[in-house]
Amino acid sequence: MLDVSRLTIIEAAGAFRAGRISPLDLTRAYLERVERLDRALNSYVTVTAEAALAAARQATDELAAGHDRGPLHGIPLAYKDLFATAGIRTTAGARILADRVPTRDATVVRRLAEAGAIMLGKLNMLEFAYGVIHPDFGPARNPWNLDHSAGGSSSGSAVATAAGLCLGALGTDTGGSIRQPAAWCGIVGHKPTYGLVSRAGVDPLSWTLDHVGPMTRTVDDAAVVLEAIAGYDPEDPGSAPGAAFRAADLDTVHPGRLRVGVPRELLDRGIDREVRGIVEAAIQRLGGLGMALEEVEIPGLDDMLAAEMVIISAEATAFHLPWMRTRAEDYAPLTRDRLEAGAAIPAVHYLEAQRVRRELIDAMARLHERVDLLVTPATPIAAPDMGGGIDDVDGKPVIDDPDGDEPADRLRGAIRCTGPFNVTGAPAITVPCGWTTDRLPIGLQFTGRPFEDHVVLAAARAFEAIHGAALDLPTSAPPLS
Repeated sequence: MLDVSRLTIIEAAGAFRAGRISPLDLTRAYLERVERLDRALNSYVTVTAEAALAAARQATDELAAGHDRGPLHGIPLAYKDLFATAGIRTTAGARILADRVPTRDATVVRRLAEAGAIMLGKLNMLEFAYGVIHPDFGPARNPWNLDHSAGGSSSGSAVATAAGLCLGALGTDTGGSIRQPAAWCGIVGHKPTYGLVSRAGVDPLSWTLDHVGPMTRTVDDAAVVLEAIAGYDPEDPGSAPGAAFRAADLDTVHPGRLRVGVPRELLDRGIDREVRGIVEAAIQRLGGLGMALEEVEIPGLDDMLAAEMVIISAEATAFHLPWMRTRAEDYAPLTRDRLEAGAAIPAVHYLEAQRVRRELIDAMARLHERVDLLVTPATPIAAPDMGGGIDDVDGKPVIDDPDGDEPADRLRGAIRCTGPFNVTGAPAITVPCGWTTDRLPIGLQFTGRPFEDHVVLAAARAFEAIHGAALDLPTSAPPLS
């Protein structure tokens, strides 16, 4: 059996071209792992084994004949189950769409197929990406500890990538749903600049906050996937004309010349003490790279979070109104409660939130005149026990507030570090930066100016290199030992 425990996209691509393995070999190895391990992890909703093997045979033959589509040719990937896939069930983690079979691929799925990527299947997620597990699908389980949460709505994508059940995945991020599960599962998760990657064919949660991005094991792998999926798409009203990304542009960035802002409000309040210590130690290591560190304040942080909650609630309910009128009983109860609450938001409050958002985007642009990047925790806590994370927001939060204040609602607290950058649309990436004493991974988040994704990725790659953590599969979960 082929050992994929330390394999990356870049390494697999090199192995194909050196003749050491073939796309068919690799695809068979991943399908075998999915069959053997995913009963415990529950990361896949649908496995497309027959189609994957056919595509792998084609990729193997094409590469052997000298027809090379690029670094993703023959690479096994998987997609969160709200990306439309022609002829393949796409459920959005919801009973309402349990039997839906799209007739067209989402733009990003099509672009990856054109790049030669092989789809292994569709990945588990929270219902309609709204922070709740539908009981029909159950939770994807954190591979580092099956009793702990795998994070926000792109949980299946994080679990499958971390556990070696695919070489990378696509997720979506409205308040942190790429970055939170990536951080809690110990992988890389990148939320690109708003408008850089098409969302056509992707079920929306919030039209003006949703982002599509890669979830991988290394920053270079994320850059390769991003290059394939980035670009203008007239089918997405939010797509930016002229949008493009080149992985090679990471090499034009000199990390030692970057000015990095450190927002103390995300380190001094509303964060677990152990997480704070791990993140602060990681930030200090950036100084060793020559980065100039400066304490800054994110303008209007609380206003950003308040605006985001109003926008998500109103836009989600607007999308779901037809089903709320005809199939309300098919939602998970908490999802239904949230959608009903969104219907009560006055239009003036939504418009005011969008006005405040514009002011905050302008204020962040002024901050970025002083600094090139911001570095923050990816999440305020490590992955909590199941039922204690964003996938079940009924309970009280498990955040250690050193000031003794009452902690906020769990959903708002969970997106405190990530949500502001959905509001601004700025690029943001999380990269593993350490471990708790319970052997749970912690993520460090880099954010930057809009459409400077290459700068954000280059800084994260530089940290990744000095952090020096060896790629490995989780060992604490019994099915993976």
